Amino acid sequence: MNDRQQTIQHLIQHPQIPVLILGGGINGIGLLRELALQGVPALLVDKDDFAAGATSKSSRMIHGGLRYLENREFALVTESLLERNRLLANAPHYVCPLKTTIPFYSRLGGILRSALIFFGFSVRPGERGSLVTRLGLTFYDLVTRHDRRTPTHYLRSRSQSLHEIPGLNPHIVATATYYDAKITQAERLCIELLHDARQANPLSLALNYAAPQRLEAGRVFLKDLATGQSVPVEPRILVNATGAWVDSANAILGSPTRFMGPTKGSHLVVDCPELHRALADQMLYYQHADGRVCIVFPFMHQVIMGSTDIPVADPDSATCDDTEIDYMLETLRGVFPGINISRQNIVFTFCGCRPLPSADTTVTANISRGHHIEILPPTPTRPFPIYCLIGGKWTTFRALAQQTADQILQHLNTPRKCQTEHTPIGGGKDFPTTPQSRAAWVRRVSRQYGIIESRAETLLDRYGTSAESLLASAPHGTRKPLRSLPDYDLCEILHLATNESVVHLSDITHRRSTIALLGQATPQSLCELADIIAPILHWNPQRKQDEIHAANPPQITNNK
Repeated sequence: MNDRQQTIQHLIQHPQIPVLILGGGINGIGLLRELALQGVPALLVDKDDFAAGATSKSSRMIHGGLRYLENREFALVTESLLERNRLLANAPHYVCPLKTTIPFYSRLGGILRSALIFFGFSVRPGERGSLVTRLGLTFYDLVTRHDRRTPTHYLRSRSQSLHEIPGLNPHIVATATYYDAKITQAERLCIELLHDARQANPLSLALNYAAPQRLEAGRVFLKDLATGQSVPVEPRILVNATGAWVDSANAILGSPTRFMGPTKGSHLVVDCPELHRALADQMLYYQHADGRVCIVFPFMHQVIMGSTDIPVADPDSATCDDTEIDYMLETLRGVFPGINISRQNIVFTFCGCRPLPSADTTVTANISRGHHIEILPPTPTRPFPIYCLIGGKWTTFRALAQQTADQILQHLNTPRKCQTEHTPIGGGKDFPTTPQSRAAWVRRVSRQYGIIESRAETLLDRYGTSAESLLASAPHGTRKPLRSLPDYDLCEILHLATNESVVHLSDITHRRSTIALLGQATPQSLCELADIIAPILHWNPQRKQDEIHAANPPQITNNK
């Protein structure tokens, strides 16, 4: 019996649960762990895979939100910067500083427009010159002065900038460089948070591919989409952490709302060595002519660029369309006019829906990226309250989880057992953060498990210190590379399929690894992975072919 079957059997035998969390994105998973650390059992369910929504389709930035200062969101930026620093400390295996450079085409541009936005006028953002931006960067440095984990900002002249970044548009007047952070394995961090929750409290349960069907006699009926089985549960509190789907989930529960106004953000992953070399180790954060902020940065051996910000009525229909692809390629040509980027360079696209609150504005950039909790009180037909998590972003998931947990603990009359600001996450525990300690870890693990040092280093980056337990549990003869993916060993795929609630092949390629993201989900690799996974998940030949077809990324048309 696998872990999903065990969870379902437990729920059938014990349907009463203190907290039911709908939504297996970073906010729901963060809350599950927060409650587990306080000794409160909870069940988390998601209609898709864990982290399948916006969580795995974000810009992969852990940042304070420089742009939010223009909207007077000082508290949000302060909270974000503090949480950014906590993630740098608690998850150093996945979260690391990101050098970020902003090119300027004027020094005084944007003063009037930014002032209007600052004072609450619904004005579309425009060009921001170096003076306006430096004010925000100074605020950044001021907030983090007592916990300095990244260097302070600095300006470079036009000549210095063009020398530092080959191919940059020569019409710039200067650049500013500051530091935020990036997350290399966003989906894996979610899986580690789930493991942390289960380790802290064995009654903390998580079930992917399970959706609420209806509310009946005070019970929420969940459907296991993998088997079709219906399981009733009786929560004392329900938390709606479904992000852009908050209103549709409330409707299923008989409590219609209009809290959300999501926008979709699309990104491209491109294979362009020239652009990768020009960027070196930094992200470029730049404005297009329409005032939208765009980004481009090296990610492993590829480059990620984005993003769009388009309102959507149905989050399930959001995809990266041709217009968005053209838009992002056009924005990049304005920054690197001499570097030829076309559709042939695109190896992967992804699109997620930001869980923004409903707002009476057509200027999506001015909608708050903050978070808050809306509580729907119990009704005669629904004996439990619904806590709706509105807004939020990757960087602040722990803060939102803490705030939500505090309200839940008060409702349950349960004291808080511990604070979590400094609690390591998964393989971030005892992670070697200096070059010397890292080299020592690599040497020791290499010798102990008989692998070459470069392999040990790859596993450290991919799993943190948890890599050691993976190696220790590897069956004999499985520490050998895959034919189609030599950067992965057989023991890794076996471990993921056996221990991480995998239901579909795409769970492996898209959310337990960066295989698809980096453009490595080829027909050859998908077939080899399916051959490995099929016996573990009891797939017949037809199911295996279906999984290969479903995991195959959509092809980018090159007729533009």
